[in-house]
Amino acid sequence: MRLPLALLLLVALSGSACTTVRPWERDDLARTDMRWEPDPLDATLRSHISFSKEASMRGGSAGGGGCGCN
Repeated sequence: MRLPLALLLLVALSGSACTTVRPWERDDLARTDMRWEPDPLDATLRSHISFSKEASMRGGSAGGGGCGCN
């Protein structure tokens, strides 16, 4: 039972793709369409709408009510 499990673990670990990203390759990873929020204006609008409805901000410590008048 241990041998198949050990072989599976060995294959899983050898199949992982750990590599160093060179400086000239980083521009592909830093494109605007690769961000979590590609459109900053739309992300700000959605954040404000969520804050106004939920009375809470993601990652922020601002207080206020749910009416959107703050």
